[in-house]
Amino acid sequence: MHTMIHPFSPASLTRPSEAATMHQFRQPNYDCRDQPDVVKLAVYVPGVDAAGVDIEARGPDLFITARKIHFVRVNWQAAHLEGAQLDYQLRLRLGHTFDYASMQAEIHDGVLTVTLPKRTHAFGESVSPFKRAAA
Repeated sequence: MHTMIHPFSPASLTRPSEAATMHQFRQPNYDCRDQPDVVKLAVYVPGVDAAGVDIEARGPDLFITARKIHFVRVNWQAAHLEGAQLDYQLRLRLGHTFDYASMQAEIHDGVLTVTLPKRTHAFGESVSPFKRAAA
């Protein structure tokens, strides 16, 4: 049986270092509640504490990155923990109808609660980003 072994090209020698620097994430489960003046997001990120949460608004998008505290276990390969130890990243396109500067967040028992106040019109009524069906 013939086996072909392809030599390494210089470009393929740099790929392992790039792959090592890239971080893989998984998308957490979340729940969105629309209230008259705010929208509340409950993002489920077990194993994350407040120091590992990063929330950023870029244009109409909200990015939530939650990093776990990683414990190195001797038997991590035998326990198949590759997927369980991934950090979380969530990207939501919410639009420009929120006051991102007044956003509040708290985390308790692995549930990150983000409160996004809605912007108000000059008439004092809040702007709803969600369209409601006519009754």
